[in-house]
Parts: sequence; C-alpha cells; structure tokens
Amino acid sequence: MTVTIKTADEQDKMRVAGRLAADVLDMIGEYVRPGITTGELDEICHKFITEVQGAIPAPLNYRGFPKSICTSVNHVVCHGIPGDRVLKAGDALNIDITVIKDGFHGDTSRMFFAGKPTIQAQRLSQIAYEGMWLGIEQLAAGKRLGDVGAAIQQHVEKHRCSVVREYCGHGIGRIFHEDPQVLHYGTAGTGLELRAGMTLTVEPMVNAGKASVRLLPDGWTVVTKDHSLSAQWEHTVLITDSGFEVLTLGADDR
Repeated sequence: MTVTIKTADEQDKMRVAGRLAADVLDMIGEYVRPGITTGELDEICHKFITEVQGAIPAPLNYRGFPKSICTSVNHVVCHGIPGDRVLKAGDALNIDITVIKDGFHGDTSRMFFAGKPTIQAQRLSQIAYEGMWLGIEQLAAGKRLGDVGAAIQQHVEKHRCSVVREYCGHGIGRIFHEDPQVLHYGTAGTGLELRAGMTLTVEPMVNAGKASVRLLPDGWTVVTKDHSLSAQWEHTVLITDSGFEVLTLGADDR
C-alpha cells in the first residue's frame, strides 16, 4: 500500500479542487426538479466545470465511464449513468462530482430531491449524512481507519439501516483513487494509522433495506438487491496536525 502525504503546496491545490467540486453541487441544486432528465443535469455540470471553472470532469472516460457526473436515483447505490431518465416528484438523487484542477482531484457527493421527498427518503438521507460526519470526526493523526468505519456502522445500524460493503472511500490527490481504501464499517482501533497530510474521501452508501447490491449489465450502475432506497454523502478531507479539514464544504457550510 502506497499512501501519499501531501506537501503544503499540494494541500493548497487540493483545497482549490475541493472547493470547485463543492461549487458544482451548489450550482446544480436549483435544476433538480421533476421533469428534468439526468442527462440534462450532466450537460449543465459539464459546461460549468469546463467553461466556467476551467477544470476537467474526472469521471468522463475514466475506465470507460461515458459521462461527466454520476446520478444515482432512488434504489441506485452509486455510479448511475446520466441519460434519458426523467426525474419524478419525490425522487431522491445523489449527484457525485469529481473535478481535476492543476492535476489534483476534488471529490464530493450530495443528496437532492425532485420536489417534496418521501419521509423514508428524507430519513435515510439524514442517517447517511450523520454517518458521514461521524466518520469524518474520527479523522486525526494517530487514529486508525477502523475508527472511521466503526463510527459509521454503529450509527447506521442503530437506525436499522445497512452499510454497503462492496464500495468504499479512498485516498485521493493526483490520482482519482489512491490508497488507502476507507471502509464504512469495521472495528475501532484497527487498520492503517492515519498521518497528517493524508487526503481521503468518506462516502458511506446506506441502504434502507439489506446491504446486498448488484451490478447492472452496463458495468457501472450499482443497485440494491432488494430494491430498497439508498443514500450517500461524500466529502474529501485533509488530515491535519490538529485534526481534519473538510475540503469540499458547500456554500452553506463554509
């Protein structure tokens, strides 16, 4: 396992990339409404990233992925491909954004709702959001990766939901997916020891039903096996000498 420790200059570039990724999510929110297609959302984000930000949408052509963002609706866990799907009132949507600026990646995702959400979707989104933050709050030099996963798992299962096991967070920097893998379940006090200068993502995928998932024939879209709702939130985080710094805070969080 090769975990990169970012220099002060690299950390600054990660801050820029993280802010740009968050700005895309801030921008796209007003467009998420019944009647729009996920493909139209992708086009809006692509133009904003390339023309306004002067950045690169990292997912486009990454290992063959055909679009610039991921759009995961309702029971889609992750890696949903934007297309002709029209959002209906009450749909829950995760939009996952990764931009590249000056060679560095910023990665973040957020839940949105087309119109008024269902009570279950809103509750699940809140549980995933709280789980992400509980995991982030474990990040500090000297702590271990298992502390992150244990905090998330405990919270999610306390609310009788489940954590997806097959997909996880990751190190990030010049490379989209670096070591280490950041599991969203685990045992406190185990795993890699964290060091200042590491940058990684915390992005729990939380299902209302069972944790089991399946991959659709397109080779990308992951859905819940039991067709239950899924929700996800994600931030890119820098571990500092004094704790952590979230690099992808939205405008309302800064």
